[in-house]
Amino acid sequence: MLDNLSLLAQAPVLNIQLLLDGLFIGATFALAAYGLALVWGVMNVKNLCQGDMVILGGFITVTLAHNGIHPIFGLPVAIVALFVYGWIVYRLIICRVIERDLFTSLLATFGLAIVMAQSMNLIFGPEVTTADSGFETRTLFDGLVTVAEIKVVSLLLAATLATIVIVFMKRSRMGQAIRATAQDARAARVMGIDTDRVYQFTYALNAAICGAAGCLISMIWTIQPFFGITHSIRAFVIVTAAGFGNLFGVILAGFGLGFAEQYSGFVLGAQFQQATVVGLLVIVLVVRQIQQARHRRAVI
Repeated sequence: MLDNLSLLAQAPVLNIQLLLDGLFIGATFALAAYGLALVWGVMNVKNLCQGDMVILGGFITVTLAHNGIHPIFGLPVAIVALFVYGWIVYRLIICRVIERDLFTSLLATFGLAIVMAQSMNLIFGPEVTTADSGFETRTLFDGLVTVAEIKVVSLLLAATLATIVIVFMKRSRMGQAIRATAQDARAARVMGIDTDRVYQFTYALNAAICGAAGCLISMIWTIQPFFGITHSIRAFVIVTAAGFGNLFGVILAGFGLGFAEQYSGFVLGAQFQQATVVGLLVIVLVVRQIQQARHRRAVI
């Protein structure tokens, strides 16, 4: 560990590589986390199969790539397929637990996550895979820093998709209905909003966002049927740190997590990257509990 830290100090250009990699992968983290923030904030459902939806979107892209379709063209396919999947999942499972206690929704989505992971393992196999985009890799600083063109493209696509979602939430009637339901579902029903339809659309939209994130991750990183849990934890860390309805905070937390993972992987070793995510989740939860305790004391 000390040797790696001294290497970063002796070769500052390596920090540029880690920061760029953290930026590229952090954008996809933020995209998936925003979908979780929607479901959590609007429906009060902690979607434990969030990461598995991301992986499913990635496998759809990889399958299309293996059949001669460029991964970028797999993006709209993954979005539509996961939107339909989310719509069906809501009608079959989520609508039955949304009004129940927190433990029921956690148990239902955790069970769905297990089923999805095992199903993807049977269908696509247990191997780690990626979608080959065919883009070149550029070098900077005499070859010390490499930048894959597909990573830049994925960053631009993630920014474009985030912008589309923001505009949709602010300008469309459904987006306004979602925001109204998130503020007060009972008042929204009194005003004539079909909250069940809003919930169904919100969950389907979250699944579509996960599909888009999975497509991008499959092009710039790797996917495997049982990687879903790590993506779920990442999304929980980001949303818990940023809070609901704070898109700017979600973006910053996503980039921060991306940087933290890259640096921990370099300094401590790749085997500690996932431990870093779990550790950050614990830290965020502890800090949140301390803040809530202080707030309660201040109110009293």
